[in-house]
Amino acid sequence: MKRSLLVLVLSVLGFSFFAQGKKDALVLYRNGNFKEAITVCEEEIKNDPSHIDSYVVLCWSLVGNREYARAEQRAYDGLKIERYDIRLIEVLGEAKFYLGKNEEALKQFQEYISIANDRTGSRVGVAYYFMGEIYIRQTKFQHADIAFSAAVRKEPNSDSWWTRLGYAREMAGNYAESLAAYNEALRLNPSKTDAVRGKERVSEYIR
Repeated sequence: MKRSLLVLVLSVLGFSFFAQGKKDALVLYRNGNFKEAITVCEEEIKNDPSHIDSYVVLCWSLVGNREYARAEQRAYDGLKIERYDIRLIEVLGEAKFYLGKNEEALKQFQEYISIANDRTGSRVGVAYYFMGEIYIRQTKFQHADIAFSAAVRKEPNSDSWWTRLGYAREMAGNYAESLAAYNEALRLNPSKTDAVRGKERVSEYIR
């Protein structure tokens, strides 16, 4: 009886020490320790190839570490397990964006928005932002205006997004609306250099 109790106690203590020693990949990712998070996630996947959260944090960390091609491939691996995991759909769009695969990235972001649009804590604003950047790459400035406008409706406190909205409108020749966006960016961040310069440019057209 005493021996059984001793074994049980040692087992519990051993599990406790193991749990304390095991690193949390999500915490590592949030702290910017991308390489370490990648290592932890890959080990988790090796131990449990169906653990979808490990794929998600892995892909986030790979994007954070600028390993976009690997992030793309690992996102596809995760989607084979859970086809409609919205986190993987979105991060796959980001990986494709950074790889310059504009049309493929747009498709991912559009799918993400269609699924996640009304979900609390979603990255819909981020998806719209990336879509806006893609449309700027394609010189589709009216499209970019629509995407950035949707982004700032979702997250109105980003001075960078307001600045990009101002730029899209400026490039489309919508100077009054561009000025309004630049002004909002400067209200949020008076030292935003790109917004200051943009405001100076468009002000020349609407005097």
